[in-house]
Amino acid sequence: MEPPKGAEIANIGRSVVIKGELSGSEDLYVDGQVEGTIELHGNSLTVGPNGQVRANVNAKNVFIQGKVDGNLRSSDRTELRKSAVVTGDIISQKIAIEDGAYFK
Repeated sequence: MEPPKGAEIANIGRSVVIKGELSGSEDLYVDGQVEGTIELHGNSLTVGPNGQVRANVNAKNVFIQGKVDGNLRSSDRTELRKSAVVTGDIISQKIAIEDGAYFK
């Protein structure tokens, strides 16, 4: 899956490692590694197939294809695609889990 198309999207590439608090006012695509917290209250987080996130996430929409270890809180929608591996709690208005996704 390609990163979402649009003008207000930040990308974290495969070779990037971030440790700490991450916040912003634009959509975020993560294909690298993030440890800490992610706060995107009015925006979307997409974890790409190579993404590895060890963080608590708070965003409007959350789309997971990679690996997430932490709690997910979305004010609108959470989607776990077939390659997703998620360990933690999910709090969301809507949730979709594709066949093949792992959620514990």
